[in-house]
Amino acid sequence: MFDKIQILEKRYAELTEMLGDPSVVSDRGKFRELSKEHSDLAPIIVCADNLKKTEAALEVNKELLRETDDVELRELAQEEQSGLRLQIENLQKELIEYLLPKDPNDEKNTIIEIRAGTGGDEAGLFAGELFQAFAKYAEKRRWKVEILSVSDATVGGYKEVIFQIIGKGAFSAFKYESGVHRVQRVPKTETQGRIHTSTITVAVLPEAEEADVELLDKDLRIDVFRSSGPGGQSVNTTDSAVRVTHIPSGLVVTCQDEKSQIKNKAKALKVLRARLLNQKQEALDAERRDNRKSQIGTGSRSERIRTYNFPQGRVTDHRIGLTLYQVDLVMAGDLDLVIVPLQDYAREEALRAETGQPAKAPTKAADDSDED
Repeated sequence: MFDKIQILEKRYAELTEMLGDPSVVSDRGKFRELSKEHSDLAPIIVCADNLKKTEAALEVNKELLRETDDVELRELAQEEQSGLRLQIENLQKELIEYLLPKDPNDEKNTIIEIRAGTGGDEAGLFAGELFQAFAKYAEKRRWKVEILSVSDATVGGYKEVIFQIIGKGAFSAFKYESGVHRVQRVPKTETQGRIHTSTITVAVLPEAEEADVELLDKDLRIDVFRSSGPGGQSVNTTDSAVRVTHIPSGLVVTCQDEKSQIKNKAKALKVLRARLLNQKQEALDAERRDNRKSQIGTGSRSERIRTYNFPQGRVTDHRIGLTLYQVDLVMAGDLDLVIVPLQDYAREEALRAETGQPAKAPTKAADDSDED
């Protein structure tokens, strides 16, 4: 770690000198680029400097203890030493956090796909409710929500809804929502009051820029057709629906919600790019994966991650053993109740990996069982 700090300190000094060079100052593009790098490094350098000063103060304190026989002075020095050791420990953790590899997608917008799974109409209803919870959370963060594709369920909710959340850090906030979400409650159509279990699947993808994923015309098959719908004004009378097939991967995206063929094609390509970027990222992760696997899970849509038990008012995240009796708040969009603990756990695991500590097994929630 300290070798890395020395390299960064040297780079910071170089940047400081370069930013004072008139030729750099006159080049707005280069000045902006170097200024950003300089500001990104600044908190690391300050933290490292504070750590050095605190370690030096501890050495002075130790020297004082070795040289003095004054009882009162020794007591003061020992008390100060405890505080200095704690400061050093905290500064070391802070420095390691700064040096942890950053997810390059964290600051991006995100595309989220919610699909009804087992449970029939009830799954569709819950898919709609979870979409509303995500949308409310995004609105609280002043992020924009844009629906890209919708397939309505029979009695309400969605068979499938694909939407984009636009805002800095949107992917970072939602990325641990990928997987199977399970709901347990008495459906509105249940006459005997029996609790049913239904599931929906969620996929959270970082938005891909054109520079991230290159789409070649020769790799795409574009089909246009007349939109389907429940009837009346909802059915287009022109061939505005678009189906895009990415021939090399076999991925297919269909969009038919807009009356404009051009808009539907643009939305379909946006979803396709996100899925291709996700495939690429998963392949890279697989190559880098070693025996140490984070207990937070893979984010696979086949993995059960959370249960919403309405009769008990309970939300359980099975990956980290988190149980909250605040299902109403979570469904009202107060998602930080689950998002923040997941982010904290992931950060803690990354710190443990960086310092060579064994992975920490998550606490098993009291209500975390397959029979829930």
